[in-house]
Amino acid sequence: MKSGTSVPHLAAASAPPHRLQQLLSEAEIQKRVSELAQQLTKDYAGSDPVIVCILKGSFVFAGDLIRQLDFPLSIEFMRVSSYGKAIVTSGEVKLELDLANSVANRQVLLLEDVIDTGLTVDYLKANLRARSPSQVRVCTLLHKPANRIKAVPIDYAGFEIHNKFVVGYGLDYHGYYRNLPYIATLEEIVAKS
Repeated sequence: MKSGTSVPHLAAASAPPHRLQQLLSEAEIQKRVSELAQQLTKDYAGSDPVIVCILKGSFVFAGDLIRQLDFPLSIEFMRVSSYGKAIVTSGEVKLELDLANSVANRQVLLLEDVIDTGLTVDYLKANLRARSPSQVRVCTLLHKPANRIKAVPIDYAGFEIHNKFVVGYGLDYHGYYRNLPYIATLEEIVAKS
């Protein structure tokens, strides 16, 4: 499917129908993930970082990325929420799953799916810094600078996108669409009466 293609999509009988407008194709995503992996391999050569994957949205990105990294690493997972059932952040970040192992004296690379307001990544960086790592860097697949509330340095970014709600490639709407191999904007189809 080409970028910009619009298709009606029924998520499930209980969910309203949606129109998906493809924003980034599978090929575009894979190319950029490979470029990020090359840069990270160069920057982390000779080190042994902890990759912290933020669940649930970045699991596909993390899986594709780490298989291309050519240095020793370990992986940890955290889960936070700030959206709940909405398509805009509540501004309140809640830790739902914490690291299983210590990151003290280790380099940490935080993997995010989307950075928009900056509130979640600011919370995560502060949380991780309190655990005494030697370094905390941030890598995100998507960055929405127009929605920024908190300026947080991003060390590696895949794509800069407009402030639209997106799904696919691990990102969801009420649990649906994570399995799409591309990234699309989502519009609810309103039935005409």
